[in-house]
Amino acid sequence: MDPENLYEVDSEVPDLTGAVLLHHFEGFMDAGAAGRLLAEHLLETLESRVVARFDVDGLIDYRSRRPLMTYATDHWEDYAAPELVVHLLWDSAGHPFLLLTGPEPDRAWEAFVLAVRALIDRWGVRLTVGFHGIPMGVPHTRPLNVIGHATRPELVSEYQPFFNRVQVPGNVSGLLEFRLGQAGHDAVGFAAQVPHYLAQSQYPTAAVTLLDAVARATGLALPIGSLLDAAQAADAEIHRQVADSEEVAQVVEALERQYDAFIQTVGTTDLPSADELGAEFERFLAEQQRPPDHL
Repeated sequence: MDPENLYEVDSEVPDLTGAVLLHHFEGFMDAGAAGRLLAEHLLETLESRVVARFDVDGLIDYRSRRPLMTYATDHWEDYAAPELVVHLLWDSAGHPFLLLTGPEPDRAWEAFVLAVRALIDRWGVRLTVGFHGIPMGVPHTRPLNVIGHATRPELVSEYQPFFNRVQVPGNVSGLLEFRLGQAGHDAVGFAAQVPHYLAQSQYPTAAVTLLDAVARATGLALPIGSLLDAAQAADAEIHRQVADSEEVAQVVEALERQYDAFIQTVGTTDLPSADELGAEFERFLAEQQRPPDHL
């Protein structure tokens, strides 16, 4: 598959030399909908327009992720066609940047990555940044941590490594970062650690954490207003539900003790391996009752 046949570009794109490209794909892990909430927030609060469209017919398996259709009385009224597009946005200071959003391709990953790289070269993008949420055995009452990874360690030097070595299911975002690094491009990825009992809910607090990480890595002036309001409202509701349930409160308190002990260990000894970390969290969680579904 020829990568150049995978997309169409708007002919009227301004000079973007030195701009950054953010990306978030639906379909892979995104605990708390953290990445999706951030992407939606940026598109809702900043001026934007689409400057490139990818061929979803060639990249998406419709039968694995069927788009919604609306039936009204006696006819089909609407079809929610999937879109994999690059948006051009301007931050609060008027600086342009790009945002690639849409469903993660089901096929032709290498060709898709080459296509994105071609656009990066075409527009003179200086940095590519991905973001999403991951579920962790952490309490919502402690500051959310972010795992930062990059094609050069200098790009994420302020972030404490969390895993020494671990294998995870492949994903386009990770592959894009990996291939860009091989090609000599700067690329960064951020994963917000979302409390596991909130992973299936929308958790705006994680999106706020990602926004801060993205803003610091890119220098973009990104608005936080409505996202922060949503986070504060969600946090208040979570605290209410915890206060109303002794069972949930006990689980959260146990997670707090586990988290505090773990942070103290990390701060005083060599970083444990991924297997040791996973074993500790799994051992702890196995001893706990699962919180009610309404949390």
